[in-house]
Amino acid sequence: MGVLSKELPVPLYHQLKTILLDKIRAGEMKPNDRLPAEDELAAQYGVSKATVRQALNELAVAGALRREQGRGTFVAEPKLTQGPRALTSFSEEMRKRGLSPTSKTLKQDVVKAEADVAEKLQIAEGARAVRIKRLRLADGQPMSIQTTYLPLELAPRLVEEDFGALSLYETLERKYGLRPARAEETHFAVLVEPSEARLLKVAANSPGLAAERVAYLASGRPLELTYSITRGDRYKIVLELVAGQLNS
Repeated sequence: MGVLSKELPVPLYHQLKTILLDKIRAGEMKPNDRLPAEDELAAQYGVSKATVRQALNELAVAGALRREQGRGTFVAEPKLTQGPRALTSFSEEMRKRGLSPTSKTLKQDVVKAEADVAEKLQIAEGARAVRIKRLRLADGQPMSIQTTYLPLELAPRLVEEDFGALSLYETLERKYGLRPARAEETHFAVLVEPSEARLLKVAANSPGLAAERVAYLASGRPLELTYSITRGDRYKIVLELVAGQLNS
């Protein structure tokens, strides 16, 4: 079960944290398994509840555990890594990870582009745009909420498609010959609002990742603007940094 030693220079909470993390990585504790109560762990490893609490808190911050008030502590679902990658659809990305992508359409209509949307799509304010708001799921679990805007003139009948079953990018290429060549994406941290939390099945005001993406055609014309809110407990962003010229 792992033994803690007061003789080591490593703090007891860190030793306990390492033991629990090793159990998770080895599959001895699986996603959504409930951990014993703090007093049980304290008795099992011969440490104080404060030591146990610190170890569990640090594992929760690291994303290995999920603490639910009134219910206990659970092994978290593994996070999906986001970072520099090829421009792909959500569906394609989930399939590459061995997950089954599905969507639930929340809104699908034609709207007048407000100023912010019009500016990013480089269309006139008030021009018609297709709006598609979807709950994106992987293996049946909600992952993110995406709201996408596209100039109506580029894909006039897009609003008639069933995006509960279809990939937007695949449909744009197959029916309209439109394929994004590049995109600019901005990420920032948010607290998930109650209405979004209900859809994502997380606690209100829990941490989330927000993103704004503008995808462009090879000609440089904007094709798509997407705003997304993603569960913070299921995603992490990893960047690979390359050393450049250093100035002293």
